[in-house]
Amino acid sequence: MGGIPIVRLTEDEAIKVVQHVLGLGVTFIDTARSYKTSEERIGKAIVGRRDQVVIATKTPGWDKATAMEHLELSLERLDINYIDLWQFHGVSTFEKYERVLGPGGAMEAAREALETGKIRHIGLSSHNMDVALKAVASGHFETIQFPFNFVANEAADELVSLAREHDVGFIAMKPFAGGNLGDANLAIKYLLQFEGVVPIPGIQKVEEIEEIVNIANREPWGLTTQERQKIKDIRAELGTRFCRWCGYCQPCPQEVNIPQLMNIPTSLKRWGREQLLPRLAEVVENGRNCVQCGECEEKCPYHLPIREMIVEHIEFFDCLSAEHNVQQVSPK
Repeated sequence: MGGIPIVRLTEDEAIKVVQHVLGLGVTFIDTARSYKTSEERIGKAIVGRRDQVVIATKTPGWDKATAMEHLELSLERLDINYIDLWQFHGVSTFEKYERVLGPGGAMEAAREALETGKIRHIGLSSHNMDVALKAVASGHFETIQFPFNFVANEAADELVSLAREHDVGFIAMKPFAGGNLGDANLAIKYLLQFEGVVPIPGIQKVEEIEEIVNIANREPWGLTTQERQKIKDIRAELGTRFCRWCGYCQPCPQEVNIPQLMNIPTSLKRWGREQLLPRLAEVVENGRNCVQCGECEEKCPYHLPIREMIVEHIEFFDCLSAEHNVQQVSPK
């Protein structure tokens, strides 16, 4: 289970979802210090059930002092004595990779925490293939977390087999491509074709995890000819020009909510126009503050034409708003 979506719920709802997930036999929960209230809510949900679950969390810190501070905060928020898997979060440049591993880097905090029993394993998450390949072969990490789904499937070419060769666990983030894939049967069965790959779908509703667990329990996981054709059709429709919600484009100097703007068509398709159009009005108006500086594109690990897509999606929203009579709001 991926621990981001529960931050959108009330605390009571979030706790119930996590407890339901555990009741279905899910044993691995991934979160991070930067996922708002996720750690606290997971911590409250696992009281009395600590031995039933592997807890993975992350630090975005580059240096030892910051990472150690994050570790203590994560332990406090999760209300546990040790973290099963502690990961360096979003190491998507070689600059950060070298800083983490260099003198006074975050790896020193991890090794110290390993010796004192505050963590049990060390991992790394990344959105950069070259960094991930180097990390897997380095011998420093026991797991790699990387985006992997049947559309963004670059990991299938080399990274998955390299991880298996070096006995590094592979955690597949974004199995639904940031909400762009709606068919759980296709998304989960595709990833289950790969030995040693653990998908971490973000869960917000108990119905979501029930469907996923049912799919995982229905062996064999082989894809039918019809399912393979569906995957091929979806790949052709989406291409590579879509946002994965990774958030590395943020923050914007103009305070534009780039991921929400980039995902307007997908969000409307998933949640419906009547419900979402009014709620997106303010996001779109703030999006008009974009000055096309290009800073976001420099940070995007997928090299998306963000400036161009923002303009397209604002125009798309305006057309729909006119059709549905959605009142525009004044930009802040």
